[in-house]
Amino acid sequence: MRRIAAGLLGVMLLTATIGWTAIQPTHGRDWLPEQRLLPRAQFRDSLVTVESVRNFRWGPGADMQSAWEPRTYDLSSVQTIWYVLTPFSRDRRGPAHAFVSFGFADGRYLAISVEARREIGEEYTVVRGMLKRFEIMYVVGDERDLIQQRVVRGDDVYVYPVRATPEQARSLFRDMLARVNELNEEPEFYGTLRNNCTTNLLDHVNSIAARPIPYSRRIMLPGYSDEVAHERGLLDTDLSLAAARERFLINDRALRHARSASFSKAIRTSNQ
Repeated sequence: MRRIAAGLLGVMLLTATIGWTAIQPTHGRDWLPEQRLLPRAQFRDSLVTVESVRNFRWGPGADMQSAWEPRTYDLSSVQTIWYVLTPFSRDRRGPAHAFVSFGFADGRYLAISVEARREIGEEYTVVRGMLKRFEIMYVVGDERDLIQQRVVRGDDVYVYPVRATPEQARSLFRDMLARVNELNEEPEFYGTLRNNCTTNLLDHVNSIAARPIPYSRRIMLPGYSDEVAHERGLLDTDLSLAAARERFLINDRALRHARSASFSKAIRTSNQ
């Protein structure tokens, strides 16, 4: 009987393994409107044209105006990096989303967000993120779009300046757009623990960092990632962490200047 039981268990494990391996990522699903298109970057000398840059307008409830557009940037004009952190709860800081925004010499800002790509009607959960339920995508979008999406739904949004040279900013920008193209060609599954928003950002940042940042609990719980960045001197501020969190929380300014042509400048000006 023991041999029979062991044999049946082995067959079950083999079947499960084959079934798990057979599940493959794809670009061909009925995606949420805001995740419908994958961006692609085309490099030509010092210029890069990004196709399918998202530029949605977000309002209360289901009020959303969709727009996708190509944009061209001069890589030599990339000047700054901004780290955007949005904890999911004010009571429990750990769970959060993080993305980056790049500032250009002409005053434009372009944000890049690593996300679990969801189908219509599909809800994200941590467990589902471990079970090949979501593909991973990079959303490349107008900074106002990606910030307002989260402000409108009530998340706190922190926009921190990153201490980096223009050369480092350009290198990070190119590295992230190269990953955009990789995912456009070869889909991957999102992974809650090892292929998520912060682990991908960590890989990109470590590609330019003098001191690589190790994977840790505070990376796995990205609501604390600003603490890690502050300790390592990556945030371009002399404020304490508590004061920096107060200074760079931009919700009120984002709401006041939601329709302003100078939105990105306004959210960075604390007395407005």
